[in-house]
Amino acid sequence: MVKEIIYSLKSPYRESLDVTAFNFGEGKKSVAVVGAFRGNEVQQMYVCSQLIQELKRLEAKGEISPDCKITVIPCVNYYSMNIGKRFWTMDNTDINRMFPGYNLGETTQRIADGVFTSLQGYEYGIQLASFYQTGKFLPHVKLMETGFTDKELLKLFGMEFGIVRTPRPYDTTTLNYNWQIWGTKAFSIYANETDIIDDRSAKIAVQAILRFMSKLKIISKKVHAAYNTEIISESSIKQIRSETGGIFVSCTEVGNTVSEGETIGKIIDPLDGETKSEIKAEFSGIVYFEYNKPLINENTVCFKIIKD
Repeated sequence: MVKEIIYSLKSPYRESLDVTAFNFGEGKKSVAVVGAFRGNEVQQMYVCSQLIQELKRLEAKGEISPDCKITVIPCVNYYSMNIGKRFWTMDNTDINRMFPGYNLGETTQRIADGVFTSLQGYEYGIQLASFYQTGKFLPHVKLMETGFTDKELLKLFGMEFGIVRTPRPYDTTTLNYNWQIWGTKAFSIYANETDIIDDRSAKIAVQAILRFMSKLKIISKKVHAAYNTEIISESSIKQIRSETGGIFVSCTEVGNTVSEGETIGKIIDPLDGETKSEIKAEFSGIVYFEYNKPLINENTVCFKIIKD
């Protein structure tokens, strides 16, 4: 393993922001894995740390294929992580909305440029992504449909679902989108949580990445199959919103199968405990997303269901 600082940003008030990469093997740029861009993406950083441990063991055993280089960047924005902020500490901008970056631009544009420059040229790119919505979500792998990546590659991860997303205008400034535009086959893995560590789903994500590399013979270690991945369009995932505000009580869990008309949640009056609203499944399917905070506002997305 070779530890390398791929980008450094000096600060007048804090130590330099040094973005660190962990490199395994040597030769052609095969796979790059990137973790936390945001200060609350603790789970994403943790997944990368556990992947690094696995790769160290594989390298020691000689199980990384010759002429293959694997790079893991666990965390880009630890400045924000250190003070508990999601976005960049000074101006609240999102680094993952600044790609491909600009080396003479604003701070986050410069960081994006420095990171992206080091990430160009890899055949495959994997980002540990997070939801902007508060809650738990089903571990899955996602592909942004730009026309540059074969969606059948989603099956190599062996996760339960591979989701194909049609890019929206704001997606064009993300790492995933720009990776593809510049010739890297890019994917996003979602590992259930964001600001807390879920070890079970972290292991699922690590095994999925190792399985992907094993199938492509980047590593020689055999990783057992998990799921026969079902590839679906993101448009088949339907939202259910709250009708009122109050205390939120979920009656199901992510990954559960629910039936049309089934009560999957309740909203309780915070003062007298009366049930203000019952949240019912509007269609049958699998719970993909579950809101997980105690208080909820009216018209908030509380569940997402992969429709049968």
